[in-house]
Amino acid sequence: MSSVQQRSVSVLGLGPMGQAMVKAFLKAGVEVTVWNRSPAKADALVELGAKRATTVAEALEANDIAVLSLTHYDAMYDVLGQAPEALPGKLIANLSSDSPDKARAGGRWVREQGARFLSGGVMSAGDDIAHPASYIFYSGPRADFDEAVELLTPLSPPEYLGTDDGLSQVFYQALLTVFHPWMLAYDQALALIDKSGHDIAEFTPYAVRSAAAYPAFMAEYAKAAQAGGWGDLAAYRMMDAGAQHIIDASEDVGVDATLSHVSQDLWRKAIRVSEDAGHAVPVFRLMRGESD
Repeated sequence: MSSVQQRSVSVLGLGPMGQAMVKAFLKAGVEVTVWNRSPAKADALVELGAKRATTVAEALEANDIAVLSLTHYDAMYDVLGQAPEALPGKLIANLSSDSPDKARAGGRWVREQGARFLSGGVMSAGDDIAHPASYIFYSGPRADFDEAVELLTPLSPPEYLGTDDGLSQVFYQALLTVFHPWMLAYDQALALIDKSGHDIAEFTPYAVRSAAAYPAFMAEYAKAAQAGGWGDLAAYRMMDAGAQHIIDASEDVGVDATLSHVSQDLWRKAIRVSEDAGHAVPVFRLMRGESD
């Protein structure tokens, strides 16, 4: 494929992330054809220079490479199923979130239609794909990635993981596993500060300062996990007590401590299993579904 051909792309799905992708392409000088189930979402993008496709078939026929930004993989079948005749020879880069197995099934289905397939997981600060910390995981055939990477790079720096279609979602969902409870925990912390009668703005710099230690913890825990995980019964009991202190501090001022109760339940499970085994069982192994 020539560099001229690679300067155009179709984007199907214009939610906040899809819109951000279209804007990034346009800023990079890429010609973009857009389609969305609700046509009005394309209006502002057309004003910026995108071309509107009135049908899925028109969007697919406009370019050799199509980027999907949908709610989940089931939506891919609904969308691309409207124009299966337009799929042969196309390269579909599905940057939607879903499970690894659903990404693998999606890849098989796309190839059965005669098209090629890449799965992507967009790691971004919300829909701010221009944020310095943003990047995109890709998995699928290396040749297909190599063909599309120059075109896709304006979306965020690309990180190719391997040929397994589900691998981008393994890494993506693993990182969201960390992010979701962090979001909830931080809201609980802010609610605790606020309902205790203190200023959230005063607290925030301390939260940011504490977060600077997280990378060291991540590296330490990862190293321990590679060796089977860390386990210490005295530490588990201390964390159980610490969780209770958080619960008391939160509930004393009427803050929901559901997340802290869940954390405490896991620490108590680690204590119980370790006592039954006669030695500390690493939490990492419990998360793997092992009991000893």
